Amino acid sequence: MLQVKNLSFKYQKTPVLQNINFELKAGEHASIIGESGSGKSTLLKLIYGELDVDNGSIFWNETEVLGPKYNLVVGYDFMKYVSQEFDLMPFTTVSENIGKYLSNFYPEKKQTRINELLEVVELTPFANTKVKLLSGGQKQRVALARALANKPEIILLDEPFSHIDNFKKQSLRRRLFHFLKENKITCIVASHDKEDVLPYSDRMIVLNDHEIVANNSPTYLYKNPGTPLIAAFFGEFNIIDKKFVYAHQIQRVNKSNLKAIVKTCYFKGSFYLIEADINGQTVFLEHPTYINKNTEIYLAIECQ
Repeated sequence: MLQVKNLSFKYQKTPVLQNINFELKAGEHASIIGESGSGKSTLLKLIYGELDVDNGSIFWNETEVLGPKYNLVVGYDFMKYVSQEFDLMPFTTVSENIGKYLSNFYPEKKQTRINELLEVVELTPFANTKVKLLSGGQKQRVALARALANKPEIILLDEPFSHIDNFKKQSLRRRLFHFLKENKITCIVASHDKEDVLPYSDRMIVLNDHEIVANNSPTYLYKNPGTPLIAAFFGEFNIIDKKFVYAHQIQRVNKSNLKAIVKTCYFKGSFYLIEADINGQTVFLEHPTYINKNTEIYLAIECQ
């Protein structure tokens, strides 16, 4: 179990995190979300032991995680951290990078493990390619595979798919998070992308103003966002009668008390996002077809 208790940290005199408390069970997956500069990456670095806490403590089971003041070598064998800087060996192959920390005493076992992880990150065709020849997204996948090579108990991922092409992200996410769950590896992901969070996380930890402002399941927070920051993470939303209403919860109907004028229509693939005006208030709704500007429409709100 990971226990973060009363954690505070500042860079020089600038507070970054204050009074951070949460726990994660073995095998549980958590996502840390928040605006840029909210402290997501800093929190991961503190949990990994790359930085020294100002106050509080971090424990993995019975082991206290300590920073560079106490450890000559940063990090612990049971934990891996994949940052946005990959720190790979550019002049060796993908396979050699993944197997860097695997024992050479059992070459067959080592190769089996490398092959397994090449499949997880979808790089089997590049096994013998030198890392310097890879794209940024491919390098990110090598870093993910290398972090998993020695079967960590907990892995920390900082924007793990940020360099990866959109057409690769979906299948890679599924493979990676399935692998982590299957192997009961605790995972913390810092991300701006809801697709990294909603299908895979057991809980969302929301940072704002240096503190945790929400810590619950994605399902609960989706239905009960509480703040615009949380609602915005899930998509376009409106505040109507002091309630959060997502764009897909507003429907066009033949007649109602809500009359709106269409301002703009945005193509979103499977639907159009309509920006409309209700007595000076801008609202967003999803609609299956294009609606011309200045069209008068009537709206109804679906209950969650």
